[in-house]
Amino acid sequence: MKILITGVTGFVGSHMVEYLLGKEDVKIHGLRRWRSRLDNINHLIDNIVLEECDIRDATSVYNMIKRVKPDRIFHLAAQSFVPTSWHAPEETISTNMIGNLNIYEAVRNLEINPLIQVACSSEEYGMVYPAEVPIKETNPLRPLSPYGVSKVGQDMLSYQYYMSYKLNVVRTRGFNHTGPRRGEVFVCSNFAKQIVDIEKGKKTPIIKVGNLEAKRDFTDVRDMVNAYWLALEKGLPGEAYNICSGKAYSIREILDLLLSMSKTRITVEEDPARLRPSDVPILLGDNSKFRKQTGWEPTIPFEKTLRDILDYWRDQT
Repeated sequence: MKILITGVTGFVGSHMVEYLLGKEDVKIHGLRRWRSRLDNINHLIDNIVLEECDIRDATSVYNMIKRVKPDRIFHLAAQSFVPTSWHAPEETISTNMIGNLNIYEAVRNLEINPLIQVACSSEEYGMVYPAEVPIKETNPLRPLSPYGVSKVGQDMLSYQYYMSYKLNVVRTRGFNHTGPRRGEVFVCSNFAKQIVDIEKGKKTPIIKVGNLEAKRDFTDVRDMVNAYWLALEKGLPGEAYNICSGKAYSIREILDLLLSMSKTRITVEEDPARLRPSDVPILLGDNSKFRKQTGWEPTIPFEKTLRDILDYWRDQT
């Protein structure tokens, strides 16, 4: 089975490779931009066929998919950091929506029909009201960031290509996910790296934070990639599935858990630069549709996830 992972050099892409290496008779092709760093996959490089391609370039995508002819595509490539989308909305929309469109057009014009998992996002739900929690797939989409809008675009584009051309697309609406190798701009990893830098005397014992009241539903990335696999094994093309733990933590709770895992005395200080123009107050998902369809369950406790992130940064810095 030939599998194409877009965004293979990223956080989720690298964990997807590790997961797939446990499967039999799998050949992994990984799409990367020429300037992408290989840090996340250096230990996996001998097990991947790297394909240089910019997903925003339709011709490049067409030629790459024609060459690979994948049986399955895990479409993970994206501008995935919400705050960046405020500063670079055009890049976010172009990468996430046009990149996705180029994949579908290549598949359609080549007259192949691989199973495609597209990594959509809980940020599509955006402004969720108290009576709508936990969030079901049927909830209205009210995105509150350019990133959220771009993911709604991917989601609806995927539905349209399924309905119009019968492309075998499964939409996974992943809620927050984290774990080792998560970029330091993301909240759990950022807090963990700041703590480790303080432990090692690289910065003063003050941790900078943004909005601590927001609540998020976190899943370990290693459970998430298992869900992505099951989405194509047992999910129905054309459907959207929430992938989440079903439990929300406030950012303050996450910070307190991480601080409890360090013996260093640390002061917490709000940084206005870390506050967003508008923020989603709560993202708590209902995963019952996906569990019923696939039998998936998250297995890794959140405390272990956070400890693994801390240990990752302790090894890196």
